[in-house]
Order: sequence, then C-alpha cells, then structure tokens
Amino acid sequence: MRAADDVPEWRVNSADPASREGVVASLWRARDLIGYFALRDLRVRYKQAALGVVWVLLQPIASVALFTLVFRRVANISSQGIAYPLFALVGMTVWLYFSTAVVRGSEVLVESPDLITKVSFPRIAAPAAAMLAPLADFAVSFVLVIVLFAYYSVTPSWRLLATPIWLVLVVLAALGVALWLSALNVKYRDVRHAMGPLVQLWLFASPVAYPSSLLSGWKELAIAVNPMTGLIGLARWSVLGTPWPGWPLAVSLASLAAIMGSGLVYFRRAERAFADVI
Repeated sequence: MRAADDVPEWRVNSADPASREGVVASLWRARDLIGYFALRDLRVRYKQAALGVVWVLLQPIASVALFTLVFRRVANISSQGIAYPLFALVGMTVWLYFSTAVVRGSEVLVESPDLITKVSFPRIAAPAAAMLAPLADFAVSFVLVIVLFAYYSVTPSWRLLATPIWLVLVVLAALGVALWLSALNVKYRDVRHAMGPLVQLWLFASPVAYPSSLLSGWKELAIAVNPMTGLIGLARWSVLGTPWPGWPLAVSLASLAAIMGSGLVYFRRAERAFADVI
C-alpha cells in the first residue's frame, strides 16, 4: 500500500467540508482523487498476475457451466426462450460486477487507514472510486456474451442502447450497499467476515440462474425487494430481448432508492468519527 504522501494533493477545510455541500459536488471536486484510487485498484489487482484477464473470465465460465448442469439439465429451469448458457451468462456478468464492487467498496476505508487519518478529502470518494475498477472486469466478461451471441446466432436489437441506463443503476445499487458496509466496517470489523456468506446468499436470492417469473404471489414480491432482481431482468430485456420485467422492476428501483438514500445519510453521519475509530 502506498503511503499517504503518494496521494495526489488534496486540500480542503478539515472541518467536515462534505457536510456543507451536496454529494455530487463533493464527488466532482474529488474527481482526480477518485481516478487515482481507481487506477491504484487496477494496478494492485493485475500486478504480478501472469494470466491477467484470464482469471476474470474463469469465474463466469465456471459458474455458467455449473448452472447449466444443475438448473438446466437437472432442474429444467426455463430461460425465457433464450439459450440457457447465454441467459445465465448475462445474469452472472451483471452479478459479478455488483458483488465485486460491493466487496471492494466495503473494505476500501479500513484498508487505507493512513489516508483516513492523515489526508483530508471527501470520504465518500473512496467507496465511489471502488465502483470503477470492477467495470474493467465487467467489460472483459461482456466479451463472453458477444462470443455466445455469435455462437447461438443471436442478433441484438435496439434495446441494447439501454445498456448505459441499467449499468448506471447497477453501479448505484452497488454504491448504496457499499456506503452502508464501508461505514459499518470501520466500526465493526466483523463486517469483513460476514461478506462471504452475505454475497453467497444474495447470489441465490437474485435471478442469476433462473428468471424471476419462476416465482409468483408473495414470493415474487419478496424477491423483487432485492434491487438486483429488477436490474438483472432489465439487463436481460436490453441485451437478450426477454420480456419486460414489469412491476418487480418498480419494486426493485424503490428498494434501490431506499438503500442509496439511507446509505448516504448513514455514511455522512458516520464519517465524522472515521479518523477516531479506524
């Protein structure tokens, strides 16, 4: 880890400047620092990795192969008229970005105590920067989707133009969760140990390997509260041309707004004590 002196110069009034300006304004002022954090994460991730991006591709390939065997071959789960490997791969690609960004965002503060205690900057810049590096992995994984498009002779429709919209929503969902977990992790280091089981449970509670339409009634409503339910459905609608997610998308977006809003409030309150407890 680099020393605090290696961070690009950032001078602000140390009396909690973030509390006097909006979140967007804070992030915009810290854009150079956010870029520095993101590039540092990429360098650390790929430093001395002989196979480089191959490791990024192995996880979705292995996961989709397992899902195809279990959910398609054994359980005969519907894939909404799309070849199951392609159906599962789109869901897995979206999920891997979300989970990687959440895990990285939850740890970014406790992994840089010198920055928190010695450098004055908008603390929200750290979890925000953690959302950027996993986008590189997402882009690499999406190449697999293009390969399967060619293999199954699938032609994308105009809906693919909606990709920036659902991708921004996925980034916001990850940031909202990361704000909660990063702030909690500063105070309660048990959060780090809980991340593994939490991510695994969240994976199976999300329609990655199955369509959300598989459920009905209160079960469909319960799973729609998960913001990733509607967002994965929206991604598949955009990329694969599956049916519109419908009302579960509205529930998921409301849940996303609640997580993001409450995460911002909690983070802004908790950041005042970061330097004292980290």
